[in-house]
Formats: sequence, structure tokens, C-alpha cells
Amino acid sequence: MDLKTLYREIVNEHNLHPGHKGDLPAPTHIKQGVNPTCGDDIHLQLAIDGEGVITAASFNGSGCAISQASADIMLDLIEGKTKEEALAFADAFLAMVRGTATDEQRELLDEAAALEDVAHMPARAKCATLGWHTLEKILRGEE
Repeated sequence: MDLKTLYREIVNEHNLHPGHKGDLPAPTHIKQGVNPTCGDDIHLQLAIDGEGVITAASFNGSGCAISQASADIMLDLIEGKTKEEALAFADAFLAMVRGTATDEQRELLDEAAALEDVAHMPARAKCATLGWHTLEKILRGEE
């Protein structure tokens, strides 16, 4: 299977059957991310315990397949991780999209690495990174 086929399958699966789309019963953190260029809209919800572990994660919103799939893949990676680990995933993903990721960062990203080709499509890169930037804002306490 070539990389483009794998990319399409991963994006389609996460877009059509997202495992994290919906509302959390008791989120501790909520942040909206919007891409005004294309209208993608993400409402990220996290439950973070007193130890700094992301115990549950979900999103709502609308947008293209890439923004929705990328958010779902991101939440697969960060659920059960500490805030610091989640930030390392975000740093790795954003470096990958900028084309500056190390081999270790790509390996860390697992399934999210399939989105690497968006680095060559600037408009799509904004879609793919929307959820990740929103996550960073929550974890860094930014407005």
C-alpha cells in the first residue's frame, strides 16, 4: 500500500468514525479553535486530573475531513498522557508539518505521521494543525 492510499484511509476512518467526537460529562478545560480561512471549527474538551494526566478528551465542531480526522488522531495520542507528554506530541506534530521533525518525533506520532504530506499543502496544513494549536493553548494556559 502506498503512502497516499494509507493517508486517505486514515483520514477517512477518523473523519467518518471519530472515536472522540462528542461532549465530555465533566471537562476541566474547554477551548474553541477556529480557522477563519476555511471555517473549520473545533471545540476541544479535556478532563485533566490533579496529577496533570489527561483522563478524557473529546471534540465537537465542524470542518473538513483533515481537521476532524487530525483532532481525533490527536486525542487518541494524548488521552492517558500527562500535559507534558501531550505537549511533546503537539511539538512533534507541528514540527512535522513545518518539515523540521526529527525521526524520533515522527516515530512518536504513530498514526498522526500519516498526515506529514500536508506540509506540502499550506491551506491543508492549517486544517491539520487546528486541533493541535487549540490543545497547546489549553495546556499552556493561553487565551
